[in-house]
Amino acid sequence: MQKKLLLMLAAVAASTLCAGAAEFFIHDGDRVVFLGDSITEQKLYTTYIEAYALTRHPDWKLSFRNTGWGGDTAWLRQRAHPNEGQLFAAQPAEQQAMIEKSVASGLGRDVLPLKPTVVTIKFGMNDHAYQPFRPDIFKAYVASQKELVKVLKASGARVALLTPQPIEDKNADPDKDVKNLSLRKFSDGLKVVAQENGAAFVDQFDPFMAIMMQARATNPQAHIGGGDAVHPGPAGHTLMAWTILKQLGATPLVSSAHIKLGWFWNRAATENCTVSNLKLADGVVSFDRLDNALPMPVDPKAVAALKLAPVLEDLSRYTLKISGLKAAKYAVTIDGEAAGTVTAEELAAGWNMAVVAGPITKQAQEVLQLVFQKNDAFFNRWRNVQLKGGREAELPQLDAQIADLEAKLNAARQPKVHHFTLAPAGN
Repeated sequence: MQKKLLLMLAAVAASTLCAGAAEFFIHDGDRVVFLGDSITEQKLYTTYIEAYALTRHPDWKLSFRNTGWGGDTAWLRQRAHPNEGQLFAAQPAEQQAMIEKSVASGLGRDVLPLKPTVVTIKFGMNDHAYQPFRPDIFKAYVASQKELVKVLKASGARVALLTPQPIEDKNADPDKDVKNLSLRKFSDGLKVVAQENGAAFVDQFDPFMAIMMQARATNPQAHIGGGDAVHPGPAGHTLMAWTILKQLGATPLVSSAHIKLGWFWNRAATENCTVSNLKLADGVVSFDRLDNALPMPVDPKAVAALKLAPVLEDLSRYTLKISGLKAAKYAVTIDGEAAGTVTAEELAAGWNMAVVAGPITKQAQEVLQLVFQKNDAFFNRWRNVQLKGGREAELPQLDAQIADLEAKLNAARQPKVHHFTLAPAGN
């Protein structure tokens, strides 16, 4: 069991290392649409991905829309309502015709009007029907995913196919559960679809399973995601966002500053930031720092995820490194606000400040909350007004509300100059 776990974790590490070397899938000017089922409709992993992109690239023009629908499948049953019995039993030509009709209807109403340049697709949980692997359903799933990619690429969008995460039932061997074995086969099939149809592929199944198995090795009742067995809570969605971002080429660097203190000079080497007004007086180090990005905000409800995976190491390195300090510990303030006490040894190695207290983390959290508000506003506009009919007169006001929130978002994600002070701290 332990050997198998180590092999799984090694495979996950190798896949994320390879993905991390790629160009980030989201580009300046992109209109990103998230398509999926109820796990997407939760507006959690999607919000975390959006918050990463907005804070890491504050000068980019980006928009994000979530079109997740609870109970949906790759053949868009919640939007087009095909007869599934007929769909699964149909001969290839008839099945393809049914899928084309269903996909055209669902995408034509909910996705294509948004003019996306990037679409992520996360189906599979409902598709496998929560039962042992069924080849007839699998064939419809594969054909439907191919059709989704075909239609979206024809509209000019880049497509990323996301596997489902495993079901987190509290049994002794979740990797042997028949439902997860079925999801594994659906995920393997999705990889082939991506390879053969020019889409990016993101495997959430293996990384989530590896972390789950690692937790179960020490606690058989461990539940890493929060939420229920199918719908993770914020911690699980943070792990999902970590996996997706890594495999879509997201990079860890926010910014770094290396301050070197000497007898006759003090200087700073920086990456993606500038340091000015550097001073050393009576053992107190002070300087101003302007970053070109903000650290990725971590949902306060999801901090447990930081102990399960190297989320900050992989996605949010906002570092301060100081060489030549004399005291053992230093009290750090940012703009006069306490940010923590850190040892000279930690500072010499490089201190990651991505989630420390202070105005920078508060600003990132403000961005996250605005993203949540904007996504709730769009969901209300789409599902509760647009699709209900008879309320078209309300749409301009709702569009103005969304535009106002996006303007606030763009303002909130702009970096600011901050004054840092590090003073020797008593034992």
